[in-house]
Amino acid sequence: MINNIEGKNSTRNFGLRDKIGYMFGDFGNDFFFIFASAFLMVFYTDVFGISPAITGMVFMIARLWDAFMDVAVGRFIDSRPATKNGKFKPWILRFAPILLVFGVMMFIKIPGMSNQFYLVYAFATYIIWGSLYSAVNIPYGSMASVISSDPVERASLSTFRSIGASLAAMVITTVVPMVVFVGNKANSSRFFIVAVIMAVLAMICYTLCYMLSTERVVATTQKKGNLLVSIKGLLKNKPFITIVCASLVLVIAMLLTNSLNTYLYKDYFKDTKALSLSGFITILNLLIVAPMITPLSKKFGKKESASAALLFSAISYFLLFLIPTKNAYLFVVLSFLGNWGYNYFNFMIWAFVTDTIDYQEYRTEIREDGTVYSVFSFMRKIGQAIAGAMGGLALSMAGYVAKAPQQTAEVAANIRKYATLTPAVTYFIVFLIIFFLYPMTKEALTEIQAELERRRAAR
Repeated sequence: MINNIEGKNSTRNFGLRDKIGYMFGDFGNDFFFIFASAFLMVFYTDVFGISPAITGMVFMIARLWDAFMDVAVGRFIDSRPATKNGKFKPWILRFAPILLVFGVMMFIKIPGMSNQFYLVYAFATYIIWGSLYSAVNIPYGSMASVISSDPVERASLSTFRSIGASLAAMVITTVVPMVVFVGNKANSSRFFIVAVIMAVLAMICYTLCYMLSTERVVATTQKKGNLLVSIKGLLKNKPFITIVCASLVLVIAMLLTNSLNTYLYKDYFKDTKALSLSGFITILNLLIVAPMITPLSKKFGKKESASAALLFSAISYFLLFLIPTKNAYLFVVLSFLGNWGYNYFNFMIWAFVTDTIDYQEYRTEIREDGTVYSVFSFMRKIGQAIAGAMGGLALSMAGYVAKAPQQTAEVAANIRKYATLTPAVTYFIVFLIIFFLYPMTKEALTEIQAELERRRAAR
């Protein structure tokens, strides 16, 4: 059962403070998540000298482990009582410092060690970091459903969360390539310095998230029931299954493209400065797309507007695949246009998740925010595992040679092909899933929210 305590004198009303606080949470998360997604493979292949195929296997195994950690953390938190500061956000500050220490350790190269040592060290630090990331990210993601019960306010939280992720991506993809590459080659000491700076900034963001956000929807503590029963219930939740499938494909597209883009600018365009420019102008995408979210979702609905946006991005990247260019800056502009639709959907994804949590309560009259969110995160980690393996596989198929002074023209052309065709195909698949299978239309969502409010008022 849940009690909605919004509006009581003891709790301030939902407002901009909550949105900014929630934004800082993902800002902090993505300082390291995007940093690792975009550059850890390069660090492993070019600094540690680990082959792309083995690097992909390390990513896959670690992410599969993380997926099970997500569910374990979600179930554990659902069984814990709320504190005076909330049920979810205290866990962020409890685990964030340890998480960031291991984040820095991932980018340390101890000189003079064997190849086997570097492989074991990479695997150990990465899997521990991933486990700790679950302990921070699962409570953070679950918070959205208890900060507010209003679907419009939740959509705004999703937008601000995505703004935080986009700001982190802009900082990382703009600044990091200019710092960590010397003569288009990865520099281990510079990677370490950047990792330390990222850790400090992330800790500041986590603290601001804790201080500025307020949990208002209070759930009575649920005993940990049979996980299989909960999962069986989720399997009957069609909106949840649909959004999980869409997110699974989207995560594969995002992480695989991020990994390949580093090699694309480094080896195909031979211009890592253009990679920095690509990261910088993502802020323009943010400024263009973010104001569209609320008016378009209100007028057309989340499902309707998001599916149209995805189709636009799929077509744009397919054109990039068909019309190759050797001009890095032209490619930056064209990919900027192609990412409009992807960014729109990415802004909306967390609002879709909170709606599926409501649908689960609508069906079962039991609210398990942490469990539902953790199962959703479990499936995203499966996608991340697949993307990690596919990233290494794609580089191996392209013929990439770790630590080679220069890649051949054929290898570079193959990297360009994978970096453009991957988002084209995956965005189109996500469009098909959302448009044809996701049942939560604007009308259906309004009906479900009205029924939940009626039930809560009757308690």
